[in-house]
Amino acid sequence: MFDQIVPVALERHRHKKVRNTTQFDYAAGFHIAYVTVHEFARAAATYPIVFLEDKPNDGFRPVVLMGLQPGENLFVGADGAWNASYIPAMIRRYPFALSKGAEENRFVVCVDEASTLLSDTEGAPMFDEKGEPTQVIENVKRYLSELQQMDMLTQQFSRFLLTNNLLTPLNMRVNAAQARNITGCYVINEERLNSFSDALFLEVRAKGFLPAMYAHLMSLPQIERLVQLSKAKTGPAAATAAEPAPAAPEAAPEAAAPSEVPSAPSAEPAEQAAAAAKPAARKRRSDAS
Repeated sequence: MFDQIVPVALERHRHKKVRNTTQFDYAAGFHIAYVTVHEFARAAATYPIVFLEDKPNDGFRPVVLMGLQPGENLFVGADGAWNASYIPAMIRRYPFALSKGAEENRFVVCVDEASTLLSDTEGAPMFDEKGEPTQVIENVKRYLSELQQMDMLTQQFSRFLLTNNLLTPLNMRVNAAQARNITGCYVINEERLNSFSDALFLEVRAKGFLPAMYAHLMSLPQIERLVQLSKAKTGPAAATAAEPAPAAPEAAPEAAAPSEVPSAPSAEPAEQAAAAAKPAARKRRSDAS
């Protein structure tokens, strides 16, 4: 999504404007999107919410599935419109993002200069005639700051799930263009959650994690929505069934093409980095399965 991201600066963007559009072509190739726990309730009504490995941070991150295979977003129409009532916040923030600054706990507002939402002639200016940031930039800063706060709570939520061995692999087999097993996703193990002691369950409630946990579990049947959208897009014979079931990964049959969901992106695309998972994390994940 981000092709040429740079810090917002007066000398570079004095005459740039931001177009107001309802077109989401820039997200048409993304089949996952990171979501915060604050979004779970609304997102669960449309998308399945799963957890992916966040290797750089030795943990997991929640994402919504928007397609059955990489490079396909079933919610972006041919006209660029988003065909769902809720759009993940990380999609809506584009073409802006936060990046860590040189000083600790400082963040810099960045923009994708390659975005078609930036223009020299159309839209609302980023800076006024005096070189001061306009309301556009102020709104962006406030919005990104709120997302950053939400991300902190989401990280705490994910660490709690990992620490208490609540995540288990989800093995999905779907019949889209071809039969395929989708691996790499994790879900909350409801049986383990129900086995919590009274004290631990009260701790979950006190932390405010219960609504997110149940929203996640209730979102999983939305996998069938993805199958139906794929069926409508590619024809009646192309997508027929989806059977999600919490289980340890199994070897895919020879007739099935395995499709591994990539590890979750970090909170800010400008900060993404490839890193090997730490041995301790691998052991915890092994225990969880």
